[in-house]
Amino acid sequence: MPTITLNRKVFEKLVGKRLPTDKLKERISFLGTDLESIDDKEINVEIFPNRPDMLSEQGFSRAFSSFIGEKTGLKKYNVKKSPHKLIVEESVRKARPYTAVAIVKGLHFDDEKIREVIQIQEKLHITYGRNRKKVAIGIYPFEKIKTPIRFIGMKPKDIRFQPLEYPKEINGLEILSKHPAGKEYGHLLEGKDTFPVFIDANDKILSVPPIINSHDIGKITEKTREVFIECSGFDYDVLAICLNIIVTALADMGGEIHSMDLSLYGKKRISPDLSPKEMKIDLDYVNKRLGLKLSQTDLKKYLERMGYGYEKGKALVPSYRADVLHQIDLIEDIAIAYGYENIPEVIPKVATIGSEDPFYIFKRKVSEILAGLGLQECKTFHLTNKDLQNKAMNINLNLIELANALNQEYDVLAAWNIPMLLDVLKANKHHEYPQNIFSLGTVFKKDASEETGVLEQERLASLLCSEHTDYTRTRQVLDYLLRMIGLDYKIISVEHPSFIKGRVGRVIVKGKKIAFIGEISPEVLENFELEFPVAAFELNLTELFGLL
Repeated sequence: MPTITLNRKVFEKLVGKRLPTDKLKERISFLGTDLESIDDKEINVEIFPNRPDMLSEQGFSRAFSSFIGEKTGLKKYNVKKSPHKLIVEESVRKARPYTAVAIVKGLHFDDEKIREVIQIQEKLHITYGRNRKKVAIGIYPFEKIKTPIRFIGMKPKDIRFQPLEYPKEINGLEILSKHPAGKEYGHLLEGKDTFPVFIDANDKILSVPPIINSHDIGKITEKTREVFIECSGFDYDVLAICLNIIVTALADMGGEIHSMDLSLYGKKRISPDLSPKEMKIDLDYVNKRLGLKLSQTDLKKYLERMGYGYEKGKALVPSYRADVLHQIDLIEDIAIAYGYENIPEVIPKVATIGSEDPFYIFKRKVSEILAGLGLQECKTFHLTNKDLQNKAMNINLNLIELANALNQEYDVLAAWNIPMLLDVLKANKHHEYPQNIFSLGTVFKKDASEETGVLEQERLASLLCSEHTDYTRTRQVLDYLLRMIGLDYKIISVEHPSFIKGRVGRVIVKGKKIAFIGEISPEVLENFELEFPVAAFELNLTELFGLL
């Protein structure tokens, strides 16, 4: 979890109230953060990953001030419309397709405020931005930029500018090999025919995200009064929230937020959008979950204590909150505002003897066997997207879609785990080979006989990836695993669009088909940008356990 250093004087000024140190320690801890140290000058606090909006003096002070009852309710930010435009061109679609942008004016920077801006940018990059893979942030002195700005794709050799803190002008490929930031983040552009570039109306390059800004117009100083902010990545909704976190922090520094007209492949947007999101909240459900007897008045009070608005049975969620996906997230904040220390302790009226579930003992045994063979275990998400599950795998499964998906990156439940592990290999191409990995995860498929209409099963997926990988090597892994479990099996030849024809089989144990095994097809490898062969199997652990 990220740790931030807060200037105590700035923090207390923003909060609007100075608390005794003992009281301050207590309240910071009860807010749901981990206080590491505090003195007269600095506060060091660990922020949980679900609250990136608190990764700055401004964001943390905003949340804390509301929590202690000083400045409660939904904080409103005014966005002034500007004539400035940013155009996202088709040429950047395959490199880094989306951006969210804003302008903030009326700033007065000094060393302290520049430190605060650098801290929030760095912390957001590491956490919310997943080391710039998911989100890359650029902040520029707007006085040096002429609009309209374009976000375009350029061939690396055609990109020439002086990167930040570098002594001379170099091209795009040289940035990756010579500049420190290029060496650290170059793998994010590895294999791309074009690099994403922000360029102004004077054809001056602002930056090559997610690598580096320009030395000329990509560095804020104490003379800067206006800034242009961009967040680039692969999901507009994610970028918009990150942008909102930054612009609201700058507004709390005294800046004025100005919007830009954003052209996304011909579609018009106004960025940023700081309007709150409405979410219905059921008082009976709140009380049932918390074991309390709150009234509507109490509900409104505690929501406002956590920085929300409340109108006609709906919570108004701030535009900078990235963690509120369901009303249970609101309930968690209500519990924090009510105070966990105020919830009475109740001894359960039942006596039980706990024991570990036999199936989880079985899963642990499987994991230990594979780890003993040198495979590394990975944890993947249950939520994924249609392209990863179907299109990239040359298959067309009947996937379970989310009714209210918040973004296209996570809009279906995983139907199988091999695509998830191939995506792990794609993200780790810059590491050494061989890369032999496995995962134990839940998969979901439609089944009308189930109460929920969805059948959940545990599956093991195993992938071997190196220049010497083939069908024989992955079958040796499967053979060893089943022999250690004590089961005989046979394999029959089948066809599967994700595997090479003639090198794929169906594993049968006691007459039941429980696995696919084979070499991944070249088309699928190309879809995941993998250069080495991959052999894999996916084993239904739920059914295998039943056979035992």
